[in-house]
Amino acid sequence: MKRKQKSGMENRTDQGIYDAKVLGVPKILLLGLQHTFAMFGATVLVPLVTGLDVSTTLLMAGLGTLLFHFVTRGKVPAFLGSSFAFLGGYAAVAPMVDGVPNTEMLPYACGGVVAAGLLYLLLSALIRAFGVNRVMRFFPPVVVGPIIIAIGLILAPSAIANCSTDWFLAVIALAVIVICNIWGKGMIKIIPIMMGVLVSYVAALVMGKVDFTAVAQTAGQGIYGGLFAIPLHRANFARFDLSAVLTIMPIALATMMEHIGDISAISATTGRNYIADPGLHRTLLGDGLATSLAALFGGPANTTYGENTGVLVLSRVYDPLVVRVAACFAIVLSFFPCFAELIRSIPSAIIGGVSLILYGMISAIGVRNMVENQVDLTRSRNLIIAAVILVSALGFNDIGGITFYVGGYGITLSGLAIAAVLGIVLNAVLPGNDYVFDKNAA
Repeated sequence: MKRKQKSGMENRTDQGIYDAKVLGVPKILLLGLQHTFAMFGATVLVPLVTGLDVSTTLLMAGLGTLLFHFVTRGKVPAFLGSSFAFLGGYAAVAPMVDGVPNTEMLPYACGGVVAAGLLYLLLSALIRAFGVNRVMRFFPPVVVGPIIIAIGLILAPSAIANCSTDWFLAVIALAVIVICNIWGKGMIKIIPIMMGVLVSYVAALVMGKVDFTAVAQTAGQGIYGGLFAIPLHRANFARFDLSAVLTIMPIALATMMEHIGDISAISATTGRNYIADPGLHRTLLGDGLATSLAALFGGPANTTYGENTGVLVLSRVYDPLVVRVAACFAIVLSFFPCFAELIRSIPSAIIGGVSLILYGMISAIGVRNMVENQVDLTRSRNLIIAAVILVSALGFNDIGGITFYVGGYGITLSGLAIAAVLGIVLNAVLPGNDYVFDKNAA
């Protein structure tokens, strides 16, 4: 009996699509919108926690992503959204008072983030001067793999917390994603996230579990307020204070390590070595410039988004053009607060169901990274490094990291940052470090 021949669309999906133009404009727009859905929940959460403006955050996420793609020559399918790593810095410089944003100090916190972004430029210049080979010797697969695994595991509790608000909706979203990705045909197979959100959202509407209060209130503000508004506020533009800079700037040391892990994860997902081409110095430069640009105009720090890496895994569409389309959607949404509120009306349980599989995919990529690079865990040094990274990342994250004080302000290193530092140090001092970075490897 002859096997049924797969369609061209299915063959391309199985292998990965690197040129989305073969799909046509309507499908590219749908894929871009899917990436927008994936990043939206986490991106708007940062301004809600810190008191920054949501519309400004969306605008800067979109512009920052486009700037990143310009710097990296349009080769890396990464989306840049709000970074959670800097929350401790914002809390130290501009703590909320009785739940009310500290509007007087927020601009100084943004100034500190601008300075932090400039550290990326410094590391980028060092890599450019001394070569990526010397730098990547400190980031072999035995270090990067567990860090990628830890990124997904650290995010996992937030997914479960969101799911627990309504497990029925979460399971619907998760089930639809799995069904579409495994048994879906044609376009359905490559937009499982969007299908999961739409189907579960319709179910929530039928059950009366969607709150349109914020949407109605925003729409009631009229055309020049709720339906359309300029997402920039001069009062939030960055200002500079040495204490704030010293408090927030060191956080970049942690986020730069996370950046290397994220770019490695995207490389492992697509099968293309972005650390070699366009080069780690370019990805760091793009991330740093995007962070400084966002903070300069009153937005939070930007960072490469794991949620969108998860979308790449599921959709197998790796064309950076799709991510740039998502960035344009974010920019457009930033001018229409009402539409932004409509997306925010998606129940958190649905976001949890989607996140559950996306975060799991990130950790799975870390495992694959170690397997494909043939990391030998029978060697004691490798086992020790992996063990310390995983336990430190999860353990220190559970207690809120480590806080030390500079100039009277507390600086908190996240569990992931601590784990990365320990992993790098152990890899450098333990005997048997024979890793040689192959810049030509895929």
